[in-house]
Amino acid sequence: MHLTWGALLLLSTSLEAAEAPLRFVIADSWAMPTIEVDGEQPTAGILYDTMNSLARHMGTRAEFHVLARARVQNAMAQGEVDVRCFAAQAWLPNLSGDYLWSVPLFVQRNLLVSNRYHHEPINPQQLPTQHIGTVLSYTYTSLQPLFESAQLIRDDARNEEQVLQKLQVGRYQYAIASQWTLDWFNKTQSSGKPLHRVALLQEQAVGCYVRNDPAVPAQRILRTLLKMKMSGEIDAIVQRYVDPQTGAQASDTVSP
Repeated sequence: MHLTWGALLLLSTSLEAAEAPLRFVIADSWAMPTIEVDGEQPTAGILYDTMNSLARHMGTRAEFHVLARARVQNAMAQGEVDVRCFAAQAWLPNLSGDYLWSVPLFVQRNLLVSNRYHHEPINPQQLPTQHIGTVLSYTYTSLQPLFESAQLIRDDARNEEQVLQKLQVGRYQYAIASQWTLDWFNKTQSSGKPLHRVALLQEQAVGCYVRNDPAVPAQRILRTLLKMKMSGEIDAIVQRYVDPQTGAQASDTVSP
């Protein structure tokens, strides 16, 4: 009888471990098609689909924690969440060795965007002193010297969609947004007045990183992400939201 109860206890413990959710952190500064948040929970988007698919492959479920961007890394450090996606090691140069990185999964292209068409690409270095649309807590490495010298003055909004909305109504003449967000905004807004990419500021490969903790199946997570990328599953998720031709055209029409 003791052996039976022991076996049941081990089975119960194994089931509980298998059912432990993967806890993902979501920055509230993201916008579609990266992710859509409704009622403090994500409901759609490239990262939402990717995270849910990862959890399914792992035989568990995804648990989402939506936080202000400034709180994201602190939540990882305190063990409140296990996985952060859409990040690059270059953005976190002081990160400790307590984390493991995935292979690159996506490409993040930051663009300088204008509310009017320009025949030639814009060189940000040559812009006169003015406000420019930015996202709160975001670091824009290529423009940081211009911010520090006050040649360009940040006008922060909570997320990229709000940045583009303010650009569209003329709050400023230029803003910074990702290619994904700009293309989605132009596709879904109804004013008939598209916003225009005028320079490519930075192109960065991004992936996920995981807490290197015995309670987190970090190596399984990283192996699963690798398989998802190599099989084409992640690229297929992106293409459900993004026209692959759009990215090629954008790269051809703007320059650093």
